[in-house]
Amino acid sequence: MDRVYDFADELLDFVENSPSQYHVVKTLEDRFRARGFQKLELSSNWEFKSGDRCYLSVGESMSVGFIVGSGELEECGFRVVASHTDSPGIVVKPDPEISSDGYLKLNCELYGGPIMNTWLDRPLGLAGRVVLKGDSPMSPKTELIDFKKPVALIPNLAIHQNRKVNEGLKLSGQKDMLPFLKTVEKNFEKESYLINQLASELGVDSGEILDFELCFYEHGRGCIFGINREFISCGKLDNLAMAHSSAEAILDSETSFATSVFVSFNHEEIGSTTAEGAGSPALQNILERIALGLGKQREEYLRALENSFMLSCDMVHAVHPNNTEKQDPTNRPVINGGPAVKTSARKSYTSDAETYSVYKSICDSIGVNVQRYVNHSDERGGSTIGPISSTQLAIKSVDIGNPLLAMHSIRETAGVKDHYDIYRSFVEFYKAR
Repeated sequence: MDRVYDFADELLDFVENSPSQYHVVKTLEDRFRARGFQKLELSSNWEFKSGDRCYLSVGESMSVGFIVGSGELEECGFRVVASHTDSPGIVVKPDPEISSDGYLKLNCELYGGPIMNTWLDRPLGLAGRVVLKGDSPMSPKTELIDFKKPVALIPNLAIHQNRKVNEGLKLSGQKDMLPFLKTVEKNFEKESYLINQLASELGVDSGEILDFELCFYEHGRGCIFGINREFISCGKLDNLAMAHSSAEAILDSETSFATSVFVSFNHEEIGSTTAEGAGSPALQNILERIALGLGKQREEYLRALENSFMLSCDMVHAVHPNNTEKQDPTNRPVINGGPAVKTSARKSYTSDAETYSVYKSICDSIGVNVQRYVNHSDERGGSTIGPISSTQLAIKSVDIGNPLLAMHSIRETAGVKDHYDIYRSFVEFYKAR
């Protein structure tokens, strides 16, 4: 059990080091580099041989790593484990400073579908990327930034001023979800305040800053809790738990017959229709370039796709202890009951009888239990990267994930055992023939 708890602790470290999707990719790059993977550039020529271990990023927010297989690509194909780097939250708008009644606030908008009330009264950090002037207008520079301290907070309204708060809280994203940074005097000059803070933090002149993409996050490390230490409480488990476990799986994998691929897309929470999202041809292009780098023709690449398989990995809803009626009557995944396969007649998930059977057989071979998840017929659920990616890449796919409570809360709850078990299933999947 020591390794199980250690692995959960590693997840907490991973999330703490990854306050934005740009930091997620940086954290993953550091892991790949430390384990001997070679960095590729999309603009460079690629040539490969069996056993090559490589990684790259797309748009600084999508991460890919792969191990070239020992078999003929057209016969063995690709084994892909896919996740996403982004999580619901609050992002800063341009020209965000609002000075009002002695406070400096930042104008923000919601990203994805966060549970807004969970963001109230929490010390918030601020992180993201800042774009600086480069050598030419077409080549700006990018710097990651994380203030690494609580810099803001969104306060609740006192019950004395909102007597019906416990009857249900309705929040406005524009009015109620603006973090405040500091108190100010009436003559406070708010223009460029944030730019100046970013410049100071980065050690550059404020005139060098062209733009920024910043998000707030809960400041503070997650924890393992429960009378028997069964549970993980942490932000961004949807979907950094899947990104972490699948990245560690490929890092711990040896060269197999098939080419093993890790991918973590961006922008799943807002539809995936970006250059770094699952709805783009980015992964398709990378897989084809791997084939070309092995000296294969396009027909051989297309044959390889027919022998390929993808695990689309995103968290699933666990049965809620106080709202059990919200779950499907017969498909009721519980935390630490094992990874769950998602199925939908609407095909909001890619799983079918064949692909479910493949994943279950892999898990059965290593003693990992598999659960089933289907949306309650009166509660329409969300989609994920599986069906979106399938519009670009026609390979067999199954949608899976670990059970989670309070999905899209600033703090979510998952299982210690589940996190290690799904990692084990990924390692076995990469070896499967």
